[in-house]
Amino acid sequence: MNNKTFYHAHRPHPWHGIAIGEGAPQVVRAYIEILPNDVIKYEICKETGFLKVDRPQKFSSVPSTLYGFIPQTYSAEETTKLSKKAVRGDGDPLDICILSELPIERADIIMDVRIIGGIRLLDSGEVDDKLIAILNGDPFYTHIKELEDLNPVVLDRIRHYFLSYKSIPGEAIKTEIECIYGRLEAYKVIEAGRLDYKNHFSLI
Repeated sequence: MNNKTFYHAHRPHPWHGIAIGEGAPQVVRAYIEILPNDVIKYEICKETGFLKVDRPQKFSSVPSTLYGFIPQTYSAEETTKLSKKAVRGDGDPLDICILSELPIERADIIMDVRIIGGIRLLDSGEVDDKLIAILNGDPFYTHIKELEDLNPVVLDRIRHYFLSYKSIPGEAIKTEIECIYGRLEAYKVIEAGRLDYKNHFSLI
């Protein structure tokens, strides 16, 4: 079986088998795992490439945006260097939150998105960047170039979710926000994530 036949006979792994896109880091491809207001946390199965149930959300905090990851990126040594406090990367592809005016009602899809900034989240000492992007070509968001162009309520909802989604009453809070950054810093995070991926998965 030649490579072309093999490719068309099998679905590509969403993390390893889909290109980040020729417009990176400004415009990247994103794979969607979770929809706004999902009460079940879904995530990619690293072994099979299928979307799996990770866990039910225990409490009332639910995502306010489309949520997924950027293919062929990884959070490890290079992404850790961009943080002033993290001790390591979280060992996952880079996470991304995507804004779209019209509702998108299914996950397990890919889309091209335009990067506008991000949140440097720390989770038990691990850096876990949450990039923020706009569905590329969405006419409602044409004027949005940076995070500061968003209505502050939109960013507040994203921040609140990541500060509360793992919180358990009576236990210490595991997540904190080191900083919120704009488009240019987000580009650096993506390039670091691409280099981490190359360093750790160059044989795939």
